[in-house]
Amino acid sequence: MSPLKIHYPNGQPYHYNNGNSIHPQKEQSSNYSNRGMSLEKEINLTNKQYLTDNIAVIHKKPTPIQVVKVDYPKREAAKITEAYYRRSSTTDYNGVYKGYYLDFEAKETKNKTSFPLNNFHEHQIKHMKQSTEHGGICFTILRFATLDEIYLLHADFLFKWWDQQFEEKGRKSIPLSAIKKENFLIEYGFNPRIPYLKIVDQLIENIK
Repeated sequence: MSPLKIHYPNGQPYHYNNGNSIHPQKEQSSNYSNRGMSLEKEINLTNKQYLTDNIAVIHKKPTPIQVVKVDYPKREAAKITEAYYRRSSTTDYNGVYKGYYLDFEAKETKNKTSFPLNNFHEHQIKHMKQSTEHGGICFTILRFATLDEIYLLHADFLFKWWDQQFEEKGRKSIPLSAIKKENFLIEYGFNPRIPYLKIVDQLIENIK
């Protein structure tokens, strides 16, 4: 049985780790399946709890898919075997909290000392810059998988490091030391698992 074929908007094939994944930014998550729950799943459960408790309405953004080939192994069943991303994805999550628009990305890395900037795409940074210009609160939830540490990187910090990489001798990664110095460590909780809105409260206070 042929595997599902997914293509980017430019027609290039998207290679993924298993047949269940269709998100171009989530190849890394499955690499840590033997270490426990993926960051994406933990955030999804956290957001579900926030919604249940009527604290915030935050959801993972769906990725638009254009189906181009369907097989019918049985009359009553259909199987998608080839599809294309209609457009490049922006960020992973968005929603509303205390009247503020939130827009953020979730990333994981095996690196122990830095976070490679090539984990981001230019259109994602552009999207976050535009969102912040219109009053949105943007950030990245970043897990160092080997260290099992999670940080919330505020947008201005990310923009600064993203822009400097294009300068002469600019770094292509963000040192963990800089992340620790200028951002926020998220302490694991029980319910919610990743209580990132406690830190968003601080970002809101800074805006005020």
